[in-house]
Amino acid sequence: MAERPHLTINRLDAERLQRLIEAAGEDPVAISLEEELERSEVVDPEEVPADVVSMNSQVRFTDLTRRREIVRTLVYPHALNATEDGVSVMAPVGAALLGLHVGDIIEWPLPNGNRTSLRIDAILWQPEQDGLFHR
Repeated sequence: MAERPHLTINRLDAERLQRLIEAAGEDPVAISLEEELERSEVVDPEEVPADVVSMNSQVRFTDLTRRREIVRTLVYPHALNATEDGVSVMAPVGAALLGLHVGDIIEWPLPNGNRTSLRIDAILWQPEQDGLFHR
């Protein structure tokens, strides 16, 4: 696998995600997400850079494997039905997006054994930049 990009994660998100991971048990996505959290730089919500995919961020990214540009909002599983363009952080693509910076490319395993490659093109909206630190 190519070198993994630097990740930055909001401290509150990291705490919430750790609870989700613990509840998920041996789920492969949860295991991968936990590995990503362990290697992340965890910062206070006020310190999240504007170019980082945080929870509830709307992000435009390219699936380089399928050559498709996609816009999604990264959400917790409970908010998936209430978010029109949502992708759960507990889904493979959602877990891959968390903490990436604009311009980053990451290779990520899929449940079918294949891998996908994603590139972050833009953060269209991020709660931290609107002062929403507890969302």
